[in-house]
Amino acid sequence: MSELDHPAFHRIPPWVKAKLSPVAIEKIQKVYDFVETECIPAELIMKAQIAEIGKRWTTQPLMHELREKAKIAGLFNLFLPKHFKESPGLTNLEYACCCELMGRVYWAQQTMNCHAPETGNIELLAKYCTPEQKTKWLQPLLDGTASSAYSMTEPDRASSDATQIGCRITREGNEYVINGRKLYGNCMWNSENKFFILMGCSDPTNPNKWARHSTVIVPTNKPGITQVRNMTIMGYDYAPEGHGEYLYENVRIPVENIILGEGRAFEIAQGRLGPGRIHHCMRLIGQCERAYELALIRCIDPRKTPRGKLIGEFDSTIERIAQMRLEIDQARLVVLNAADTMDIHGNKAGRYAIAQSKILIPNMATRVIDECMQLYGGQGLTQHTPLPEMWTYARFVRIADGPDSAHRHQVGRDELKTAEKYAERNREYQKRYKALAETKGLKYETFWGTTPKI
Repeated sequence: MSELDHPAFHRIPPWVKAKLSPVAIEKIQKVYDFVETECIPAELIMKAQIAEIGKRWTTQPLMHELREKAKIAGLFNLFLPKHFKESPGLTNLEYACCCELMGRVYWAQQTMNCHAPETGNIELLAKYCTPEQKTKWLQPLLDGTASSAYSMTEPDRASSDATQIGCRITREGNEYVINGRKLYGNCMWNSENKFFILMGCSDPTNPNKWARHSTVIVPTNKPGITQVRNMTIMGYDYAPEGHGEYLYENVRIPVENIILGEGRAFEIAQGRLGPGRIHHCMRLIGQCERAYELALIRCIDPRKTPRGKLIGEFDSTIERIAQMRLEIDQARLVVLNAADTMDIHGNKAGRYAIAQSKILIPNMATRVIDECMQLYGGQGLTQHTPLPEMWTYARFVRIADGPDSAHRHQVGRDELKTAEKYAERNREYQKRYKALAETKGLKYETFWGTTPKI
């Protein structure tokens, strides 16, 4: 039996299998086995532990146990690029295969220290920080002994246009003073959250709007930071990490906490987000596979026989099952192509493929999971299945790391830049047609308003 006959590779396309290294094959198998045997059976245990009185914002004991098991199994920090000495050496394409498997349980990624915002923050700190900053802030994240948050979104700004971010970072002597309000940074009610990576405006009058902002490290224990509330996402509090609303009032940090230098925030932000968007999308595909499996189970459940037939025996159900299968497989190809493009040509060259994934996959996931909920009827909207939480996460990802409308705008704008070359090609077609018509002795026909001028 070939290693690639393992269930972990059941949905991976042949062209991807051909590119997998021996190390990747081993890691993918281990991730699959870990998720199937350690994570999925423990879903309700994890919920029970966090439901204990006084434990809502404390990381569950089981999570710590599973993180230690993952570390021992060599499954920690699988996302790390090759330039890290701790990196397992996976390509974006290979790691994407791991991400899909992690996505089968929302928190499985966290057991392997491969969860947002940690992955993006770790890559940011590794790429842009000084050696001293790396020792102080990066190493605890790599070791899994601390967690962090990313603080960018603001309630009174159109944060999809990040040039409008208004939280002020003002230098006073050897300190920066921060004032503003932020949304979505992980809750500091969880004591494991040790610092924020915050983007704010340090030079509001700079004529270059792309050089007005800076990125700084803000310890969560600094005076002046108030967590106003935890924000629910469509009713879910996402404890024990959560999504906080924060007020910064004269928060002081040393100047050495700036990353890369003043005015460099946009350079940093773009370097952070590309791979993370692919990770989100591949996890969504794993989530859809799990939802799809639940739908198949529902279709053959002998307890559910409306009008004397299994749900899966109705023609409409058969067609819906087929459509879901096709959409999931189609989406997987889009994301794997993006990962492969990044490996071959780099993150910048993969911009279109990344945007394509960010637009298509969350929308696909909400449609597919919605169909799965529909097959479960009233129970599909309750805690009797994980489907509502899956749907909520998929809907959230349409906004996370930039709304899909912004990515559509980027794709459409770039495509319109190519229009002139097609217009020129069309004019060449017309010239050749005119010459051919004259050669054949036929009338040269034109159509007012559509035929190009030649």
